[in-house]
Amino acid sequence: MKKVFCIGELLIDFVAENQGSDLSKAKLFTKKAGGAPANVACAINKLGGYAAFIGALGKDAFGDFLWNTLDAHQIDLSLAQRTDTFTTLAFVSIDSSGERDFVFSRGADKELQYDPSVKHLFNQQMVHFGAATSFLGGKLEEAYGHYMFDALTQDAFISFDPNFRGDLWKNNKEIFVKKCMPFIEKSQLCKFSLEEALLLSGAADAKGACDILHSHGVPIICITLGAEGTLVSTPNTKKQIPSSAVKAIDTTGAGDAFIGSLLCQISTLPTPLDQLVNEPDTLYTMVAKANTAGALTTTSYGAIAAIPSKAELENFKL
Repeated sequence: MKKVFCIGELLIDFVAENQGSDLSKAKLFTKKAGGAPANVACAINKLGGYAAFIGALGKDAFGDFLWNTLDAHQIDLSLAQRTDTFTTLAFVSIDSSGERDFVFSRGADKELQYDPSVKHLFNQQMVHFGAATSFLGGKLEEAYGHYMFDALTQDAFISFDPNFRGDLWKNNKEIFVKKCMPFIEKSQLCKFSLEEALLLSGAADAKGACDILHSHGVPIICITLGAEGTLVSTPNTKKQIPSSAVKAIDTTGAGDAFIGSLLCQISTLPTPLDQLVNEPDTLYTMVAKANTAGALTTTSYGAIAAIPSKAELENFKL
């Protein structure tokens, strides 16, 4: 089994549950551990894999809470960093259908220092780039680029999830697209929401987006479509894999649970790229299982806490 290194932010989600999706009207918030790369790492470990987290968090009470949360999930934290900058926060309001409104207060995540000694650890392993804040400047963005180069030189299996957040980019979508492209070109697997796929490709529909994004170099694409499942695409084939029917109350972390489940399964393959491209049924089976992991995550509040365990996933009845 390969080790999966997840790089990016770890933060506090202050969640306003069932108070509508307008943050200006929310009054009560619950503290939850979050941050896309950390969510993915926890999903991998909860589902039987082996993940390490590379990111920065503050030397404060919130940072302690986050560290203890990942430690409880047996995430390898030997490469995580603590900084004097206050821990990053996100405020999330959720309506009765599970839709969200986000506001970020960025802090320690941007302080991640590149560590050249990590390079050899990537050898023949897996590296996941899934930070929503990775292209916003700071030391994290510089480290992100260095770690991508290291992953390439060490023949790692590379996955990329852009995790676009409108609140973070506002009128700078063109910059976001430009910064994502080198990662799309170099990754073996990219996971997009439909919004992201259309934004990054300029296409009018999901299948057209896949064709354009394949032309940039990525061989395996998954476009998550919520309750409609996931469109899986390789240069040779496309197929929409249905999702599992559940009662969604919070969609936070569903995409992270999906990609975490998929990476966990891929980590067991000896030659993942060749097997997934040349054996599409293997890929489709893995995506179907990942769809269920994502769906189950929407049935509870919070991201990490809501991700199903391996037993819960295996016992779920369609």
